[in-house]
Amino acid sequence: MTELATSTPGPRRLVVGVTGATGSIYAVRLLQLVREHTDVETHLVVSPAGVLNMRHELGQSRQYLHDLADVAYSFRDVGATLASGGFATHGMVILPCSMRTLSAVAQAFSDNLITRAADVMLKERRRLLLMVRETPFNLAHLRNMTAVTEMGGIVFPPLPAFYHHPQSITEMVDHTVARMLSLLDISVPGPEWQGAEYPAEPR
Repeated sequence: MTELATSTPGPRRLVVGVTGATGSIYAVRLLQLVREHTDVETHLVVSPAGVLNMRHELGQSRQYLHDLADVAYSFRDVGATLASGGFATHGMVILPCSMRTLSAVAQAFSDNLITRAADVMLKERRRLLLMVRETPFNLAHLRNMTAVTEMGGIVFPPLPAFYHHPQSITEMVDHTVARMLSLLDISVPGPEWQGAEYPAEPR
C-alpha cells in the first residue's frame, strides 16, 4: 500500500498595516514580539503618514520597520499578493489605525494595499483587528466602527490596563499588544488577570 505524501504546513501569515495615527510604538513592539514565533510570518504595509509618525515619535525610518518584518510591500502596490483572497493569511492587524483608514475599511474603498488587504480579510471571513487611535470620537467615527464590527472586524482601541501595576510605557504597550495577539491565537508573554483578593465580608 502506497502512503500518501503529507506536506508540512507553512507558517501562519499575519498581515500588519501601519497608518498615520499616533502610536507607532505598538507596531514596533508587535513586530518584535511576533519575531519570536517561528511559525508566524509577518507581511507589512506602511502608509506614508505612518512613516512620518515613525520618524516623529520614535526617530526611526521606514526601513527600520521593514527590517522587523518577514516581507514588506509598497503602500500603493494594489496588485501585490495581499490584494487577493487566494493568498492564504491567518489574519490582519492595523495598528495604529487612523480614522481615515477606518472610514476606508468601513466603506470598502480598497484604495491602497492596506485598505484592500483589510477588505480581503472581511470578504474571506478572516480575522481583522483595528487599533483605532482618536479621542474624542465623533458620530462618523462611531458609525464607521459599528459598520466594521457588523462586517466581522474587531475594533481594538489601545486602552492601557493598570491592574498589573505596569512600571513603564513599554510594559503597558506590551500588555495591549499581547491582548491583541491573543485574539489571533498568537501567544506572547504578558500578565494575566488572576482575580482580586478581598477581605472576607462579615456574616
